[in-house]
This record gives sequence, structure tokens and C-alpha cells, in this order.
Amino acid sequence: MPPRSNPTARQVRLGAELRKMRERAGITARDAAAYLNSNPIQMSHVESGRSGISEERIRRLAGHYACDNLPYVDALVDMANERGKGWWEEFRGTLSPVSLDLAEMEHHAAYLRALEVIHIPGLLQTEGHMRAAFSYVNPNLPAHRLDTWVEFRARRKTVLTTGTFNAVIHEAALRLRVGGAVEARAQLAHILELSERDNVSVRIIPFDVEGFAGAGYSMLYAGGRVSQLDTVQIDTMDSSNFLDAESRLTKFRELLDRIESSALMPGASRDLIRRIEGEL
Repeated sequence: MPPRSNPTARQVRLGAELRKMRERAGITARDAAAYLNSNPIQMSHVESGRSGISEERIRRLAGHYACDNLPYVDALVDMANERGKGWWEEFRGTLSPVSLDLAEMEHHAAYLRALEVIHIPGLLQTEGHMRAAFSYVNPNLPAHRLDTWVEFRARRKTVLTTGTFNAVIHEAALRLRVGGAVEARAQLAHILELSERDNVSVRIIPFDVEGFAGAGYSMLYAGGRVSQLDTVQIDTMDSSNFLDAESRLTKFRELLDRIESSALMPGASRDLIRRIEGEL
């Protein structure tokens, strides 16, 4: 089978984890390939996500690398064994690969933590909010393209029916009247409704909180099956970055914990949302 020309972020992540496992063992790619009776080029393809790898080979490599973290190895095996195509594949060729990577990341996450200061998290947005936001940024967007973007973001929300989602939102995001006052009220009502679910937590950072200095941050933290497979997604001006270096993950976990400590508890947060809704 020829190498993949455009591996997904998840396929790249699997290869990167196998490379990190090898490097921690102090074994060269050439020696690892020889152990599998393969060649360095094939090993390079595997570690870049351009080629798949079997469960048997992952377990053999883990033994060769003296990796005794069985939950971690099992999680890598599950990643390698994924064969079904998720719903997001319906949009391949229509939306950017990074959008599909985001949906796949959310789908496989053990839990999700979001931080937003000036935006409503995408997973909490109403269709009206989505349409207003997309149209504002792209006023000449054809109607069929707008429908596609809205459908895609709406379908991402299926993760709210199965996984745990914890959002920390600044009061500023709640007071922005995206789409006008009527739509803004509908958006706040939607957040209130979702926040009543057992698996969804929404906590608000009010304007008058002392010491908050995280206005420049916005992120989505996706917990992996094991902590080594956590991922942070950060939006940039025209794309998204997926970060998984251990030092970066530690930094963002600590930042999220620190910012979350500035937020109101869920009940008080709902009270504030209702008050803002009544002021619109």
C-alpha cells in the first residue's frame, strides 16, 4: 500500500508517539526497522503517519523499547486499529483538513475543557449564532457554503451527548450581541439549557473578578484515553494549531486550572447568565 499523501492529525499523532517511544529507549529508526525485518524508509513513513502499523508490530516495538505502560500501549493499538470513517469524512474535500481534524479530536476525547474570553465556544453555539458569526467574517460567503459550515459545526455538537464538556467563559463573550439582541438572548438561553446536563459544566468569569489576567487565551483541551495522548487546540487568525508536547500540555493544564479558579461555580454562573439575558 502506497504511503498516505495527507495523513490526518490523529494518524500523525500515532506515528509521533511511536517515534517518541523509540527515542526514549535510545534506539535508532534503522535498528527498530531491522528488528521488524523492515527498512528505515518504511519506519519513517510509520513515524510520520504516512503508513499504518499493525497491533502486533506496535506491541513488539513496545517490548523492544522496554515500554511497560500497558494502558498507553493499548491506547496506541486502538488508534492503529481504527478503521471506520467518522461522520466528518463526509466533508472531506469541502472543508479544510484542519476542521476535520478538530472534529475527529473531539470525537475521540475522553473529556473536553474549553476556555473562551470573547467568543462563545463552538460546541455551545446556536445555529443562529453560527450563521451570524460566519456571515460577519465572510459577508460574501455563498449560501450553500454557509449552510455547509453551519451543518458541520452543528454536527460537532454530538459529542455533548456522550462525553464530558467543561467550559469556562468570560462575561465579555456573553455580552457581545452576535446577530443582534434577539439572537443573543436565544444564545444565552441555549447555554443555560445545556449547562443543566450532568455532563456539561459552564462557569463564568465575571468582569469584577480580582486578579484575572488571561484575556489573551482561548483554547480547547482534549483529554486522551491516557494523559500522554492529551491535545490542546488553539485557534490562530486563519487556522488551528494542535499541541501535544508534554511541557506544553502541562503548561496549559495549569493555566486552565488557574483560570477556572477565578470562575463562578455553575449555579452562580447560571444566575449571572440569566441576569445578562434579562438585560438584553
